[in-house]
Amino acid sequence: MRALVLREHGGNDMLRLETDFPDPTPGEGDVVIRVRACSLNYHDVFTRRGMPGIKIPKPAIMGLDVAGEIIAIGPGVTSWSIGDRVLADPINRVEGGLIGETVHGGLAEYCRVRAHQLMRIPEGVSFPDAAVLPCAYGTALRMMYTNGHVTAGEKVLILGASGGVGICCLQLAKIVGAEVVTCAGTDEKSARLRAMGADHTINYTTQDFVNEIYALYGKPNRRGSGTDRGVDVVVNYTGGDTWVKSLRVLRVGGRLLTCGATAGFDPKEDMRFIWTFELKVLGSNGWMRGDVLQLLDMVQEGRIKGIVDATLPLEQGAEAIRRLESREVFGKIVVTP
Repeated sequence: MRALVLREHGGNDMLRLETDFPDPTPGEGDVVIRVRACSLNYHDVFTRRGMPGIKIPKPAIMGLDVAGEIIAIGPGVTSWSIGDRVLADPINRVEGGLIGETVHGGLAEYCRVRAHQLMRIPEGVSFPDAAVLPCAYGTALRMMYTNGHVTAGEKVLILGASGGVGICCLQLAKIVGAEVVTCAGTDEKSARLRAMGADHTINYTTQDFVNEIYALYGKPNRRGSGTDRGVDVVVNYTGGDTWVKSLRVLRVGGRLLTCGATAGFDPKEDMRFIWTFELKVLGSNGWMRGDVLQLLDMVQEGRIKGIVDATLPLEQGAEAIRRLESREVFGKIVVTP
């Protein structure tokens, strides 16, 4: 089969399109999917670079989020049939492992997965719409609803709002009736976020989001009437030099929601803001199967939209990862083998 293969960690030049990679065959409890859409995540960039403490078996085929049709079924699989349209939960919650990292992923014509990882794609939901959901949208739902409990009337600041997680956070916040401020790196991205419902937008390359939030909602004060100044929630999965700034714009009792650290996992900290303003820092580690099933229903009902910036063929898979790494993507980028 054709596959985008990683045989050594490093830059994008380590990715090679191979045309004779061995086809997967199903073992006990397995199915083989013909990949129709594979959504990329920043995790794929980290896998390509190599992550300290995580050993990736090589050769490796990346791509966590895989949607397609079943073409082969192994012994012991009784709940699925050839031709079923399916989405795979990237996490193997029984034996362990992660599609696109410890086992071969979706940047190939075919992908073998365990049958218990499959979810049926509802009628009317396309393969790309399904493929964008597990990693980015599933994490966003868990962060905003399950752990963050964002509610109507709250003021929510979303950093990195033009990425897959951020765009879903924007949609989820607006569904419950929150007021949303988004941060993005270009005026074009800001305009697109406003078109999606953002109440206010900040271009972080030309504006300081701390000053902009103070101008909108006032500078937080821990006493008296100042306790309602600032925002109720900050979504920050970038880390780096935005971390302490995020603490500074939260009102008394505010919540900082995080699920990653794309700009650095060991930022400077200032614990004084946490205790002085009684802030809550809430982490979300990925998603659960139920989160993705809920999202599939929401997409089918038209309540959530999968925003796909571009769809590229497998031959341009390395280019897709380059665009993601250089932050040229609005929403998600999908590869279609």
